[in-house]
Amino acid sequence: MSFNKVILVGNVGKDPEIRRFENNIKASFSLATSETYTPKGGDKVTQTEWHNIVAWRRLAELSENYIRKGSQILVEGKLRYRSYDDRDGNKRYVVEVEAEVIQLLGRKSDSPGQQGQSYQAGSQGYQNNSQGGNHGYSSPSQPSSPMTGEGPVEDLSSHDTADDLPF
Repeated sequence: MSFNKVILVGNVGKDPEIRRFENNIKASFSLATSETYTPKGGDKVTQTEWHNIVAWRRLAELSENYIRKGSQILVEGKLRYRSYDDRDGNKRYVVEVEAEVIQLLGRKSDSPGQQGQSYQAGSQGYQNNSQGGNHGYSSPSQPSSPMTGEGPVEDLSSHDTADDLPF
């Protein structure tokens, strides 16, 4: 048995980059996660990791509309590895998180009504699992199946966090 699942909570590093295809849409953005620790006898150290996030279809549309640089979000998805040849013919390797669930946790300037909204990829559409109301999406009680990972893979030549986890 094998399992490929990633859960990240962090702050968006830049507004999502949107790419539209004939029958699909893709959003990509960076997410910073930080870990703070104090080594024995030392000063407090914060280590930041940057993650490449990719969202397809309705999650990409929602990312385009609601996610901005600085937003704090939770992303649940799968690790994807790919490679491509750059303009100089060098082999480049990319690690991405393909989002299946995105939850908007908010940022300092957000209104309280937009925090805590959760969007999940599913075969019957996408759910907004916010507690504040339906907002035009399926209710949280309706079942949703995970995204199948369909869609083209495209080569990309380019690419103050909170420490509290919501679980």
